Amino acid sequence: MAMTMTGEATLPAPRPTVWALLNDPDVLKACIPGCQSLERVGDGYAAVAKVKIGPVSATFKGKVAFSDIVPDVGYTIAGEGEGGIAGFAKGGAKVSLADVEGGTLLSYDVEAHVGGKIAQLGSRLIDGVAKGMADKFFAGFAEAATRVASLEAAQAHPAHAEAHVTHHFSAAEPHAAAPLDPGRAPVGAPPAEAAGSLPAAAAPAASVSSPKKKSWFRRIWEWFTSR
Repeated sequence: MAMTMTGEATLPAPRPTVWALLNDPDVLKACIPGCQSLERVGDGYAAVAKVKIGPVSATFKGKVAFSDIVPDVGYTIAGEGEGGIAGFAKGGAKVSLADVEGGTLLSYDVEAHVGGKIAQLGSRLIDGVAKGMADKFFAGFAEAATRVASLEAAQAHPAHAEAHVTHHFSAAEPHAAAPLDPGRAPVGAPPAEAAGSLPAAAAPAASVSSPKKKSWFRRIWEWFTSR
């Protein structure tokens, strides 16, 4: 039975970041529903995933290869898996990336063929399960892209990340020293050290000779001897 599925998702991260995540096996393993292991083998991956479609549960083991790889633009996926008595699945998908406002638009176009017991369940059930798995994948992938984009932004602008704990102070500019007035004493010097700052009347008493007054007896004696 053949089935097709197309869709797109807008991811809140730049295209190079989304491209790197699409090629990271750890990220893909965490996002693919039921994925138990995903290991790189050559140009592709070896995968093990447990899938439940209606009453049928099976563990599929398969390989995925990549072609038409254009970095940051897209690639083509081709894969096949065996689920024992549950059946098999094989097909491919074309994935492309484009810049959009707020992030990256990821578009996909899937064509697959399923056989065995799962094919007997009907296309409506299989299509519903496939769409549900795609929605879960892109929900997890968008969360991973958001987390990585936030970390990259913080590393690119560390000053912004620390703005909430950074304080800015304006340093006071030193004032130029005022020119000294030649007739003025330096600041902090005692008033007595300023040259010519005291009038003659304010000079110390020891440097001025005060006339001594004569006693009344001496004045009478000088008057008597002068006659």
